[in-house]
Amino acid sequence: MSILEHSEKRKADESNENVPQKTKQQCLEKFFTAKPKTPKNEPIVQSNTVSNQKNSMFDKKKWIDGLTGDQRKLLQLEIDTMEDSWFEALKDEFLQPYFLNLKKFLQSEWQKERVFPPKEDIYSWSHHTPLSKVRVIILGQDPYHNVGQAHGLCFSVRPGVPCPPSLLNIYKAIKIDYEDFVIPKTGYLIPWADQGVLMLNASLTVRAHQAASHSGKGWERFTTAALQIALNKHKRGIVVLAWGTPANKRLQGLPLQSHCVLKSVHPSPLSAHRGFFECHHFKKTNDWLAERYGDENSINWHAVSMPMPPLKSAASNKPLDESVENSLLVTENLKTEKQEA
Repeated sequence: MSILEHSEKRKADESNENVPQKTKQQCLEKFFTAKPKTPKNEPIVQSNTVSNQKNSMFDKKKWIDGLTGDQRKLLQLEIDTMEDSWFEALKDEFLQPYFLNLKKFLQSEWQKERVFPPKEDIYSWSHHTPLSKVRVIILGQDPYHNVGQAHGLCFSVRPGVPCPPSLLNIYKAIKIDYEDFVIPKTGYLIPWADQGVLMLNASLTVRAHQAASHSGKGWERFTTAALQIALNKHKRGIVVLAWGTPANKRLQGLPLQSHCVLKSVHPSPLSAHRGFFECHHFKKTNDWLAERYGDENSINWHAVSMPMPPLKSAASNKPLDESVENSLLVTENLKTEKQEA
């Protein structure tokens, strides 16, 4: 079934819907309190009612008031820019010595080096894919380290920036799975994130033009905690896409029971020819989601081919400078992708 057929089926289901409102609400409430072995074709995303009830139990202001002055200074970025559901889930990590040391390191870097992505975009993944909406995880390694590229989601670049080689190969693989997929000129993947595709790098920052310069500083432990939280949250199962050796190593020790894990080589031009184009991960992802949760919970990979609104910062919601410098260098991208492959 093509992506467009999924969309048409979804519209048909909505038009034929004649179930009383009260009955539908009862079904939703029954699903969200059900055990893992419930009937399939239920929505994967939790209702706003249940989510809001859970969030109301956490008093963010009270938590912040309990911080020391130094802790609050170090954690101001997380307080200001991380989405609430992820903030609540990760709040214990923030106070771990390794994370506070990571923030001290970053403060030093920001004072003397150029760091990507911009501060306000480091946690953009949390805004576009709140914890309750995660249904697919794509594991990345390191943010792009050239000007104007990284904005907080692995593999994604800002509108107007040339599509990096690995992402172009991802598009080609989707085209193999779905013949009607139109390969876009942009590498802006927010439309996937907004559907529940969590695109999370192992390290969330990098020094300009120095690949892996922030690896081993604490980000890996933090993002592993985020992965564990997402996997434990969605016990009925989500899809995890692990491409390349580093991504496969990140799976070790994670609670993967009941989840769909799809492994392949990295989409880098240095390794994609060794099986990435034949992995069919995008169709397999939708087949698994449709089988477990219904067609309406499949990912519309086609969404990235549609016209995009002006790019805004996830944290500040302000339009970004359209004159942002673009210095994409294919040779530097290949250096990074060689490490990931």
